[in-house]
Amino acid sequence: MKMLLILGALNAALAVVCGAFGAHGLKARVEAGLLEAGRLDTWATASEYHFFQALGLLLVGLLAKQFSAAVGIVTAGWILFAGMLVFSGSLYLLVLTGQRWLGAVTPFGGTLLIIGWVWLAFSLYKTV
Repeated sequence: MKMLLILGALNAALAVVCGAFGAHGLKARVEAGLLEAGRLDTWATASEYHFFQALGLLLVGLLAKQFSAAVGIVTAGWILFAGMLVFSGSLYLLVLTGQRWLGAVTPFGGTLLIIGWVWLAFSLYKTV
């Protein structure tokens, strides 16, 4: 549970950094013609999901603490963390590298996010 709280806080900070980089650093690259304008939207989606999932990790960490680190709640947190890495990470890399095949990886991250939130709901149902 402590690790989920730490990961949530660090990822919230990283999401803000990534959002700022997209708004300023990448925007300058688009204006210079070094990057397609549509990639800014992709980056914004990645950083938005990154931030919300980081907040979710904080929530899950607090719930795990409240319910004595219930195994299902902690598992949900790790699934959400994995989903966040795959979803946002694949989009960040797609924008930075231009490797379009990474777009095929992103839905796996989204699926993990859905599973993580459903897992949390089920675990809360069983625990509360």
